[in-house]
Amino acid sequence: MTKDELHKTNFTDIELFKRGKVRDVYNLGDKLLVISTDRISCFDVILPTCIPQKGEVLTQLSLFWFNLTKDIVANHFLSAEVSEYPEELHKYGNILKGRSMLVKKAKAIPVECVVRGYLSGSGWKEYQQNRSICGIKLPAGLRESDKLPEPIFTPSTKEDVGHDINVSEEYVEGQLGKGMTNKLKEISIAIYNKASQYAESKGIIIADTKFEFGIYEEKIILIDEVLTPDSSRFWPKDQYKPGGGQPSFDKQFVRDYLETLTWDKTPPGPELPDEIVQKTRQKYLQAFMMITGKDIEVSKK
Repeated sequence: MTKDELHKTNFTDIELFKRGKVRDVYNLGDKLLVISTDRISCFDVILPTCIPQKGEVLTQLSLFWFNLTKDIVANHFLSAEVSEYPEELHKYGNILKGRSMLVKKAKAIPVECVVRGYLSGSGWKEYQQNRSICGIKLPAGLRESDKLPEPIFTPSTKEDVGHDINVSEEYVEGQLGKGMTNKLKEISIAIYNKASQYAESKGIIIADTKFEFGIYEEKIILIDEVLTPDSSRFWPKDQYKPGGGQPSFDKQFVRDYLETLTWDKTPPGPELPDEIVQKTRQKYLQAFMMITGKDIEVSKK
């Protein structure tokens, strides 16, 4: 690990709330400190190799989208300025700058709200078998990566271990009730429509994405990350050609490399060669630059 990378944090004087595949989350009473590390997971395995600056891209791109979509739904963001964090965190400023945020502590809603505008990934596999995705019937004759007639809401379970499982809207209604399910669907599609139109104007197609929501003061708010290359499929608009897989700005590049190995997709994951690391880093940085028009703000470790 180089000084440009952050694999994990160990703040022993603050309570660790959760260590996810990519994020380290600390408990600050009624708030949380969310730190995006440079870890990368593929096929639900955290790889031993980091992608430098990935955590900064995830945090700062999420902040951009939180701001752009706050007219649709409130979100959990409070601050990304270390000087505004509780005083006990200031000593970690060189680690936290650019890759962390202070957020409201919401009660997470246990469903991944996936919106698909194009036919790809697990949606494409399901369509080939059933001509439908999550119970939604689709027209015959669609090709891989085709644009769908309209964006569709295809939720999945949120699993702490292993793959999330695609489920029907009816399944979610059984878990959360019809009213909340309809609200989540409505908000998710509204965010996707606004974001995808904006991204397309900057040269990026958002093929699909997933949102997470929570309940805070009895209202639904947007939480976690939003519209990043980790939670979305970003395709370069100028290279879009339906009928097969697309070049992308996300970790598909790493997945494609891993598929060439004899690895059985169980831990431990293989080390990534430097060429793959640097190309993936550039893809994340390029996506950030195209969408925001700015350079990344870097931490000084």
